[in-house]
Amino acid sequence: FMSELRQILTQTDSFKFQAQDSRNARPNYAGKTLLLVEDNALNQEIASEILRDMGFRVDVASDGTEAVAKMQQASPGQFDLILMDIQMPHMDGYEATRQIRQLSDPAIAGIPILAMTANAFEEDRQNALAVGMNGHIAKPIDVARLADTLRQVLP
Repeated sequence: FMSELRQILTQTDSFKFQAQDSRNARPNYAGKTLLLVEDNALNQEIASEILRDMGFRVDVASDGTEAVAKMQQASPGQFDLILMDIQMPHMDGYEATRQIRQLSDPAIAGIPILAMTANAFEEDRQNALAVGMNGHIAKPIDVARLADTLRQVLP
């Protein structure tokens, strides 16, 4: 399955695997749960597979409104991290992050949030940090960079 997925990924503009298999370099996040906020169904499937391969349990929200609702209903510790797409219908990732940061439970409001966007300019990274995100991952996803960013954000 992974070789078929790699073929699909190398033909997709939104996500790519590195040419070499960096499985040994990836951290293991078994027992950690991540909320993936992504409006594109194919991108959801691809990112979920990458994240599950790293050991994450993955829950998906299709837009910012759904992500905020899931976090409003979450119990502290239910999620360890949010990967937040920026450009989505209904509510973009910036506004969703603002609303999550304003939730009354500090354990939920303070969850690490990483921006995930095709816009990889310094201004985009600064915008993500300005709304309270903890980091920025450019699309297409570079698995090694994702792993490095996750090491910085998750204990």
